[in-house]
Amino acid sequence: MTIVLLALLGGALIYSLLAIAASVRYLSVPPPALSSAEPISILKPLAGLDLDLEANLRTFFEQDYPAFEILFAVKGQADPAVEVVGRLQKQFPHISSQLLITGEPPYANSKVFSLDRMMAVARNDLLVMSDSDVRVTPDLLRTVAAEFQAVRLGVATCPYRAVPGPSFWSRLESIGMNTDFMAGILVARMLAGMRFAVGPTIVARKKVLASIGGFDRLKDYLAEDFVMGKFAAETGHGVILSSYVIEHHIGRSDWRENAAHRLRWTRSTRRSRPLGYIGQLFTMPVPLALLVCVARPAYWTVLPLALLIRGLAAYVVSSWVLKAKLNWLLLPIEDLAGFSFWIAGFFGNTITWRGRRYRLRADGRFQLINS
Repeated sequence: MTIVLLALLGGALIYSLLAIAASVRYLSVPPPALSSAEPISILKPLAGLDLDLEANLRTFFEQDYPAFEILFAVKGQADPAVEVVGRLQKQFPHISSQLLITGEPPYANSKVFSLDRMMAVARNDLLVMSDSDVRVTPDLLRTVAAEFQAVRLGVATCPYRAVPGPSFWSRLESIGMNTDFMAGILVARMLAGMRFAVGPTIVARKKVLASIGGFDRLKDYLAEDFVMGKFAAETGHGVILSSYVIEHHIGRSDWRENAAHRLRWTRSTRRSRPLGYIGQLFTMPVPLALLVCVARPAYWTVLPLALLIRGLAAYVVSSWVLKAKLNWLLLPIEDLAGFSFWIAGFFGNTITWRGRRYRLRADGRFQLINS
């Protein structure tokens, strides 16, 4: 058992070094210069009042870009986000914007339904699909438009810097997002190229979405972002990790909400890419080092080594790539919490999302549980 644990720990330490190399490689590619400002449509699915929703949405009205429109979608007129959108439309009358009332979605993924309805009325081929808890600087559209000057490019994922709310659990989760999650994307990009899309802001062309079957093909998947990039890559379109880093504000969740969110994430990941999920064990050097110490206390020196290399990788990814502050005291606590949720992700096939329960299928699709 000790030999197996030491082998796993060795693999995890190598992975941490790969994350550092992948970060340096990502940062070594300069963003392209913008030569022509292609018109862009921003698609914003909304549902209720996220923390600081108005401040988040305002940053999209403030884009330093000559030709863009913003489309919003809610299920019903009673949604409190409607009032927020109305105030912003009055403040920015020179920005072309429209609010769509979609009604109840006919399938489980309401976000995909909203995106589909907005895409149907979007005037432009280049789409920026962004969640309501995202905040950006005025140069977002200029950056992604420059990247999409590449002819073959079809889909781009914007890396994100998780900004926690006031709760402890929110701060803890943000550390995992800014270190482990982003490191995994960077390593995958370096070793195999971007063959998937993830995150709360994705840029794609209408014609690329049409070529993979449109949102109708994505509607039954919980991780529709991941399969969007996967299907695009399989169809021969270019998929990249954008040079633009967004802010993802993750709110003020308490323990119960946070646990439900993280279980949804782990169970969805296990079904979207099962082998990759098992391989996530190699992203956890500190828990593995602790297991080695339990199995063989004489090998205690592996723990400070794991803490050192893990800390260095976490710092490079969060501080260099994402420009996020790293809480060194909470980092080992998040490592243990992430390990616990990873184990929990192997069990159960139901999730809770926006107050409703869903059953996950083995292929990553999901369906509403009516009871």
